[in-house]
Amino acid sequence: MPGENNGNGTVEPAMALPAHTPWRTITVGSTLKPIVETTAPWDNVSPRFPTKNTYKFGKSTWSWILWQDNSICWDDQVEYIRLAKSMGYPYVLIDDWWDSNIGYECMGELADYARSQGVELFLWYSSSGWWNDIEQSPINVMCDAILRKQAMRWMQSIGVKGIKVDFFGGDKQETMRLYEEILSDADDHGLMVIFHGCTLPRGWERMYPNYVGSEAVLASENLYFDQHFCDVEARNTALHPFLRNTVGCMEFGGCFLSRTLNRGNDPTKGGNHRRTTDAHELATTVLFQNPIQNFAIAPENLNEVGKGGAPELCLDFLRQVPTTWDETVFVDGYPGKYCVLARRHGNTWYIAGNNATGRELTLKLSLPMLAKGDKATLYADNPKTREPERRELKVTAKPVTVTMADQGGFVIVR
Repeated sequence: MPGENNGNGTVEPAMALPAHTPWRTITVGSTLKPIVETTAPWDNVSPRFPTKNTYKFGKSTWSWILWQDNSICWDDQVEYIRLAKSMGYPYVLIDDWWDSNIGYECMGELADYARSQGVELFLWYSSSGWWNDIEQSPINVMCDAILRKQAMRWMQSIGVKGIKVDFFGGDKQETMRLYEEILSDADDHGLMVIFHGCTLPRGWERMYPNYVGSEAVLASENLYFDQHFCDVEARNTALHPFLRNTVGCMEFGGCFLSRTLNRGNDPTKGGNHRRTTDAHELATTVLFQNPIQNFAIAPENLNEVGKGGAPELCLDFLRQVPTTWDETVFVDGYPGKYCVLARRHGNTWYIAGNNATGRELTLKLSLPMLAKGDKATLYADNPKTREPERRELKVTAKPVTVTMADQGGFVIVR
C-alpha cells in the first residue's frame, strides 16, 4: 500500500531482464492433512547463496517477554544466562535498549561471561528509525549498508551468534530487498537472523542458510499485554498449526510456565493470568515450529512450586524437546477447536495435542508411528487438578486414547 514505510518508496516493483518473480502457492485438499503437511513453500524455491558457516539451531532464554524493558541490564541478563545454563540452552536473546542500558564495551564482557557458562548471545536491532518513528534502540543501523556491516563486524569480533531485527515498515520492494541484504551481510559475518514485526516468510528456510524464523503473527507478547489474548490462547494455539505454521517457521516465543505474567510469577502484583494448563504449554513446543525457540520461561520458574516455580517434569521436558523436525504428520483436529500433530526428530516421535473446545476432550488416535507393545512417556493433564502429570504409556491396543482438560493438552514421547 502507498502508506507503507511512512509513504516512502514506490508500490510499483521494477526489475531487470531476464526477470524472475516470486512463486505464490495455494494448497488445497479434500481433508486438512495435505494442508498441514504441505511443503510447497520450500519445494518452489532454491538456495540464494552458499555459506561457509555452520549454524547451530536450538533453544534460548529471553528476559523481555516477562521482565520487559527494565530487564535489559547487566544483572538481569546474567540471571537469564544462568537460566539458559541450567536448562542446557545454547542461547540468550537480549532485547531492545541494550546499546544504552548495557553498552558496547560491557556487551563484549557479557558475551565473554555467557560463553564461560556455555551460552551465546543474540542481540536485538530495529530495522530502522525513519520509516516507523520508533524509539527502541539500536535504530538506524540495519537500514544503512555501511553501519550494518560495521555492527556485524563488531558482533562477530565478540562472538555474537545472531540478531533479531524488528519493526519493518511494509512489503514494498525496497523492504523486501532489505530483508535479503540483512541476511546476506549477516551470513558474511556468521550471524543467524530472526525477523519480528515482519512479513510472512516464503520458503526462506531453504533460500537463506542463516535465516532462523519470523514472527509474522500475533505472538506471545500479546499474552503479556492484554488478558484477552490469555483468554483465547488455546483457540489461537489450535489455529496456528493449520494456518501460520503451514506457511513457514513461526517465531512465537511462547511456552509460559508462569501462571501470572509478571516478574516473579506473583499473583499479588498484577499481570495477566494464563488460562491454559502446563501440559498445553508443553504441547505448543511441538505444535509450533521454529529452529530457534525463544521460550517464555523465567528464572523464578526454577524455584519451589508455590514460590513462582514450575513442576520439575515441565522443566525436564523443556530441556529435551528439540527445535527442528525431520517429519510432520497431521493426526487429528479442526481449526480453532483442537489439533494433534506428530513430529519426528531423528528416531524420536513427539505427538502433541491441545484442546480449545470449551470442555474436556477425549480422543481415540490412530498413531501408526507407535507399535503395539511400545513404551512411551505421556505428559498430560490430571483430570481433577488440571496439574501436569508424567507417566509411562504402554501401547496395548490401537487406537490410543488420550484425554485433555479444557484449555489443556498432552505430549507423547517415544
